[in-house]
Amino acid sequence: MDIYDSVVLGAGQAGLSASFHLARRGVRHLVLDADEAPGGAWQHRWDSLSMADVHGVHELPQAPGEQEARPPARDERPANRAVPAYFADYERRHDLPVLRPVRVDRVTDGPDGLLTVHAGARSLTTRTLVNATGTWSQPYVPAYPGARDFDGLQVHTRDYPGAEAFRGLRTVVVGGGASAVQLLGEVALVTETLWVTRREPVWRTDDFTPEVGRAAVALVEDRVRRGLPPASVVGVTGLSLREQERAAAALGAYDRQPMFASMEPGGVRWADGRFEAAQAVLWATGFRPAVRHLAPLRLRSPEGGIRLDHHGTTAVDDPRVQLVGYGPSASTVGANRAGRHAAVGVQRALAAGPDAADQAG
Repeated sequence: MDIYDSVVLGAGQAGLSASFHLARRGVRHLVLDADEAPGGAWQHRWDSLSMADVHGVHELPQAPGEQEARPPARDERPANRAVPAYFADYERRHDLPVLRPVRVDRVTDGPDGLLTVHAGARSLTTRTLVNATGTWSQPYVPAYPGARDFDGLQVHTRDYPGAEAFRGLRTVVVGGGASAVQLLGEVALVTETLWVTRREPVWRTDDFTPEVGRAAVALVEDRVRRGLPPASVVGVTGLSLREQERAAAALGAYDRQPMFASMEPGGVRWADGRFEAAQAVLWATGFRPAVRHLAPLRLRSPEGGIRLDHHGTTAVDDPRVQLVGYGPSASTVGANRAGRHAAVGVQRALAAGPDAADQAG
C-alpha cells in the first residue's frame, strides 16, 4: 500500500503555499485539485472583475534567492485570467505534485492511525491531511418563503453573468458584504435596484491600515479557536466605496432596506405587508467553508465550527488535519502564512506518530 506523508486538498493560494512549504521540508505529498486547470476559485469569477477591482493577490512563497514571479498587477486585466496564469506558472516553476481533476468525496479514518481519501473509484492513504478547499463550491442562499414561486431571475454571486443580464429587470440585491457593494455598482447603472440586508451596513470612514487589518483577523481567529463558524473579515472591518462605485451611489443604489420576509411570483414582501415588484434577485450572500468531505472525522464542535489551535491551522480534535484558507487565513496573505504553519503542523503530526489523533484534546 502506497502511503503519503500528506495529501493537500485544493490548489488555490492556500494549497499551493502549503505544497511549496511541504516540498521544502522534504514531506512526500500529493495535491488533489477538483478543477481541470490551475487557478483555484479565481478561474470561476465573473468576467467584469478586473485586477483593479480586487484587493490584490499576495505573492506566493519563494525560496531564498529565487527570482521572483510577481503576482498580477492591479490593472484592467480580468482577474479570472490573470490569477490562473500566475498560479499555473507557479506550479510549473516549483514542479508541485498537483493531480487534477480529482474531486474528493470524503475522508475517513483508515487502519493504523492513517487517513483514507476517497475520490470516486480512487482512494489514497495518507498520514496527514491539509484541507485547502476554500468556500467557492459552497455558495450560501438563505431560505425564504415563496422563493420557489418567484417568476424572475435568481442568481448567486458565484454565477453572476454580468450586469447586462439584468438590464431592464428591477433587481433586488441581497447581502451586506463587499461583493454586494461591488455588484450593485455595476447593476445599478443598467437597471433599477433595491439593496436589502439583514443588518445595517457598517461603513468604514477611516483608512484601512495594517493595524486595522490585524485587529480584524484577530477577531476571526478568536472565533475559530472557540469552535464557532468562521466570520468574514469584511464583516469586522466594515465596507467602503471605491471610485468606480460613485456613480451607483449617486443613483441611490446604497440606500439600504431591511431584509424582506417572503417572496412572491412578482416580487418581495416585508413583514409589515409592504410589497416591492422585482424581476430579478441577486444573492450576494456569501459562501460557507467546503468541509463536508471531512464529516466522517467528526471535527465540528457543538458550536458548529472546527476548532483550530493557536497556530491557526491544526484541528484541535485531530492534529493529523490542517485547515488552510479557513477563517482568518481566507485572504491571500493569510493563506500564504497558513501554508507555512500547516507544513510545520504536518511535520509535528508526523513526529508524533500514528497515535496523534488519540492524543488530541
